[in-house]
Amino acid sequence: MNVEKRLYEEAVALVEKRYPIGWGGAAAMYTIDRKILTSVSPEIINASTELCIETGAILEAHKLDTQITHSICVVRDEEEADYKILTPCGICQERLFYWGPKVKVGIYTPEGEILYKTLEEVQPYHWYRAYREK
Repeated sequence: MNVEKRLYEEAVALVEKRYPIGWGGAAAMYTIDRKILTSVSPEIINASTELCIETGAILEAHKLDTQITHSICVVRDEEEADYKILTPCGICQERLFYWGPKVKVGIYTPEGEILYKTLEEVQPYHWYRAYREK
């Protein structure tokens, strides 16, 4: 099984374990040293302090001093609903750009296929280009 499908399955498994009923969301990331890091969004009383689903895995990669190569975020609206892959929000794209424009991220497709694009493809005009070595 390829890493992209494996990450999807790991994220779905975490959703089903952590959120057996109702809404659920989880992220899974692959590192350069072949580890899978997963995370969920913390349940917060004050909505203005919420964190993205991917944040925990990103922080774990920093703690382990490793590089993320792939990232995926999946959600479902209720336990019987199909899973959706969510393209990283702009903030998470910025967090993932720490490891460069070649990081692959799962993106949303209307058909629900498992499809990854590099950050460079997702954001072709990212500001980092102004500072790239020529």
